Amino acid sequence: MKMLNRRTFQLVLPVALLSVVLGISGCSKEEPVDAQTSATQSGQDLLDQIRTKGKIVIATEGTWSPWTFHDQSGKLTGYDIEVGRLIAQRLGVEPQFVEGKWDGLLAGISAGRYDIMINGVDMTPEREKAYRFTEPYAYNRTVVIVSDQNTEIKSMQDLKGKQTANTISSTYAEIAEKYGAKVDGVDDLNQTFELLLSGRIDATLNAEVVYYDYKKVHPQAAVKIAAIADETTSVGIPLKKEGTEKLQAELNKILSDLRASGELSKLSTQFFGTDISKK
Repeated sequence: MKMLNRRTFQLVLPVALLSVVLGISGCSKEEPVDAQTSATQSGQDLLDQIRTKGKIVIATEGTWSPWTFHDQSGKLTGYDIEVGRLIAQRLGVEPQFVEGKWDGLLAGISAGRYDIMINGVDMTPEREKAYRFTEPYAYNRTVVIVSDQNTEIKSMQDLKGKQTANTISSTYAEIAEKYGAKVDGVDDLNQTFELLLSGRIDATLNAEVVYYDYKKVHPQAAVKIAAIADETTSVGIPLKKEGTEKLQAELNKILSDLRASGELSKLSTQFFGTDISKK
């Protein structure tokens, strides 16, 4: 799979500058008050609440290129971010992106702190029991990434007894544990690669397109793909279960329109170098 566009993996900014950038790019590190209060309203679908307040609060990490990241100017962008902006535009509201660590984002959806989460969320059976999902807007293949000197891991089964690292509660951590690996919890992707390159873990699991994006930005990095999972996973937008029937239907319509117009394909090619909006 070829990557056509160079994407910045992650930009670390001084705190003061980051505050300015967040204000300019329409995203926030703080929990939005209006999202909390609107979530407590009863008898009204979340879609109506979003239209009433004139904005949609979108949870995302902001550190997972090319899905969601800050470019060299500090602007929040990525496939998921631009999909979120198009969704807000179609809804006739403003997008407010709130960045946070992965393990708190899904919990924030359940608690009503965010309206939706757009962050490459795989639609697993366990998650579909806990959340209402849109139709898929992307499809993903999971790969095992190791040091280029590693000759012990050649298949998913070889993960048994090995040390891996991923964000806690992520699909990749769950898959690693399923194959018998011991998983260290980390905060973000950069930390994962630091552990791998320093030899403190044997492997990490992630999306195939994320690996190629990392190699595009870090061509000298001594890592390789050791194995590819057989399954292709579907990526959707999770919503809380209660009071989101109308919102789910409207989001499905918007995603269908974006697919039909070719806008999803265009964004996918822009950020991934290939079209992952189609299975």
